[in-house]
Amino acid sequence: MSRTLYIRHVPDDVAERLERLASRAGVPLSTFALQELSETARRADNAELLQALPSAALDPGEILEALRQSRADANRAEH
Repeated sequence: MSRTLYIRHVPDDVAERLERLASRAGVPLSTFALQELSETARRADNAELLQALPSAALDPGEILEALRQSRADANRAEH
């Protein structure tokens, strides 16, 4: 079953941008808005899933140093 949503007080500039984007995509504004809302809802689910994952407790500095070292090793292997 689907529902009908009404969005009130949409600023003119936002409505105009959405209309242009829908036009470029070759779809009606309602279809474009539904696609955007669906994508936003999916991303919200992704954020919840990511928050539920255990922390890897990795230090960003260690990750960057490992990347630098790997690139340096690859560079030496090429020459």
